[in-house]
Amino acid sequence: MGRNGRHEAVTFLGNDQKKASKGKKTGLVVGVVVAFLVLAAVAGVLIWLFAVKPKMQGSMKAPTLGAQRMKLMRVFSGQMKLIDVPYVAAYEDPHSFEFNETATALQEILKQTFSKDPFMSKYYNTSVISAFSDGVFAYHWTRFVVPPSESEVVPKLTEERVLDVLRRGIRQEGKRSMQPFTITDITASITDPRMAMNPRTQGCFFRLEADSTVRTFNSPGFPDKYPPQTHCQWQIRAPKDHAILVKFSIFYVEDNCATDFVFIYDSLSPDGSQAITQKCGQRPPTNPLEVISSNNIMLLILVADGEVQRPGFKANYSAIPITTAQTCGRVLTSLNGNISSPHYPSFYPPLVDCTWTINVPAGMNIRVKFTMFRLKEPQVNVRNCNKDYVEILGIKYCGERSMLALTSPSNTLMINFHSDKSYTDKGFMAVYSAYDPKNPCPGQYTCTTGMCIAKELQCDGWNDCGDMSDERKCQCEDDHFSCANGLCKPKYFVCDQVNDCGDNSDEQQCTCNKNQLRCGDGTCLPQTVSCDGKRDCADGSDEASCTVSAGICTAYTFSCKSGDCMNKLNAECDKVSDCTDGSDEEGCDCGERPYKHNRIVGGQNADVGEWPWQVSLHYMNNGHTCGASIISNKWLLSAAHCFASAEASYHEASSWLTYSGMQDQEKEDSNVQMREVKTIITHQDYNQMTQDNDIALLELKEPLVFSNTIHPVCLPASSHVFPAGMPCWVTGWGALREGGRVSRVLQKAEVKIINDTVCDEVTEGQVTSRMLCSGFLAGGVDACQGDSGGPLVCLSEANIWFQCGIVSWGEGCARRNKPGVYTRLTKFRDWIRKHSGV
Repeated sequence: MGRNGRHEAVTFLGNDQKKASKGKKTGLVVGVVVAFLVLAAVAGVLIWLFAVKPKMQGSMKAPTLGAQRMKLMRVFSGQMKLIDVPYVAAYEDPHSFEFNETATALQEILKQTFSKDPFMSKYYNTSVISAFSDGVFAYHWTRFVVPPSESEVVPKLTEERVLDVLRRGIRQEGKRSMQPFTITDITASITDPRMAMNPRTQGCFFRLEADSTVRTFNSPGFPDKYPPQTHCQWQIRAPKDHAILVKFSIFYVEDNCATDFVFIYDSLSPDGSQAITQKCGQRPPTNPLEVISSNNIMLLILVADGEVQRPGFKANYSAIPITTAQTCGRVLTSLNGNISSPHYPSFYPPLVDCTWTINVPAGMNIRVKFTMFRLKEPQVNVRNCNKDYVEILGIKYCGERSMLALTSPSNTLMINFHSDKSYTDKGFMAVYSAYDPKNPCPGQYTCTTGMCIAKELQCDGWNDCGDMSDERKCQCEDDHFSCANGLCKPKYFVCDQVNDCGDNSDEQQCTCNKNQLRCGDGTCLPQTVSCDGKRDCADGSDEASCTVSAGICTAYTFSCKSGDCMNKLNAECDKVSDCTDGSDEEGCDCGERPYKHNRIVGGQNADVGEWPWQVSLHYMNNGHTCGASIISNKWLLSAAHCFASAEASYHEASSWLTYSGMQDQEKEDSNVQMREVKTIITHQDYNQMTQDNDIALLELKEPLVFSNTIHPVCLPASSHVFPAGMPCWVTGWGALREGGRVSRVLQKAEVKIINDTVCDEVTEGQVTSRMLCSGFLAGGVDACQGDSGGPLVCLSEANIWFQCGIVSWGEGCARRNKPGVYTRLTKFRDWIRKHSGV
């Protein structure tokens, strides 16, 4: 079996070996023979270069379909059932006589059916039978091509129209053709033209037979990059009464699902109504892609039309009994336990229905909390939940939910799960427990949902219950703003251009007169201060996006290397070249996470590779002491206060070790790179009393090797604006609680930028212009996830992560309603460049 799991190898015919007869020849004959051999050799080389070799190299490729050409195409794929046809194993081989005989007959029937329709016949191009399966089912696709002059016709080529023609004409055409079978149950759905492949002519085609043995297959070229314009398909079959399980141990496809993707179907046809999932990007090992079919067939297609090629994938496949794949649900009588979708955390199979019945002693009720809930499907309205859903107490739930908790009105609760025939997902994990309804939460606050939270979380401005029941009818504290709807919110959320109250009352008194300019912190100033080259707004927003003459630069415009200035807000590394010399897009191989991460709901643990610029600094034998961020392969960024101590050893580079690519402080991990420090440079004006200029650079003795878990963050230009209210993230191994030990696993917390005026108020004037504040965006977190010296990062509109600040003082992630204070990086961009060259 080949590396692609192929049971049959595609062989190319070689030249026949020939033997020259020996004998005495005259000089003329010898000359003729020599000349002939030379010509034959030349011809052979030419044939190899221009015929055989391109064919071999192109065996993985498909004709490139331009975007314009694709717009003029419509491809419909589906299946049909053949009555009175015995199934033979030869139908699984597209090169067998039996396959070709039946496929040719069916293709002719499809052709004649469409040719007899006045409208469809104008644009009909071809029909292909791509596979057969036991039943007998034939899998087909048909392509229509519209001339450019009639492009308005394309929308009229609909699934409904195609199916109507097929159902009206195909049975009649089948009888006319005198074939010994009857066609029934025909389906057709619109399909991406790039996935319409003919296995009889397609070079990159594989047939896999699954059984209980786990076998491996991979994309062409793996572990090297797949070739450009790669169009491949794998047809996987298993014995009757079995399902197919495919687990991707490595998945790395270009992160653009419009050009490069893997599509998996619960069918042998690329029929959208039987799609399991479409994926692209790179998945971390902690979140592998695992899918299960509903029956004994599966189709996997790789399309790669982008300009960038990646390694592709490596996957295991095997057959499992259909009863194992679809068995789920049971009666539960324990006082507590858990339930999950079938095969969680693998994708659940299509066409599954499960029921769990929870029974606890009389007089008790049941609470259920979902720790993971992900039942997403493209173009599905989560309000209706008419596809995949979980149903509890007569209400259906679907989509992705970060908080879902419910309680029963009695000692019995039924939970139903349904998946239809298309698109599956991670599913769900839930925990349940019995409780006494007379005293549901001893010593705690009882949410309307029946969930329990700490009493101090009530009326703190955060939706800890998930249904806001802990924040209603509250008497707001002095450091809170009283919303019109009765909620309490931290005062530093007022006038930050974010609707924190939900009724916008925290933003209603923040408007300015027509002749005034509103700063990012809500301050109103005369319009005349806008673009005057002076910082009038605390956040500099009066000087952002100003039109300036070429060569005339201010502190609030992006300076190109040519001397020109860009008036565009945050022009650097936005994937658009604004400077004529392209300098705004130089050095932008940063701020991207190689692994593709789902939004993880619940918990604060960071995933492997989620924050690849995060560094752990270890002092002597004391273990983790401070955080840092990677800004190049030889330079790290941290806080000056980490190296300021009465002990001289804190200043010495030899006292420190750096660990990049780390997630778990106590786990041996080959992804982690340890480096010694060559030089520590702290800011010359760092003030230990005020923490002003709290910034330091660390030069490494040996450069880092960038990988999936080690990658630099982008540094903002001095003109970069991080507006108040912007959501950002802080990470580190900070203490899990005040006074507690550091976390073993890397932590993360979402925060948002607080405007400078409010920050100055809540910190009682302790912040300088070289500092910024942020506060929690989500409640229920009693942690200090940020490390001293660790990064505060924000995602730009171009999906690039910029480091906004360095954890300086406060509590990093901050106590509730007390902001964390950070070193403002935009003030130190020139200092960083001067000392590190980055």
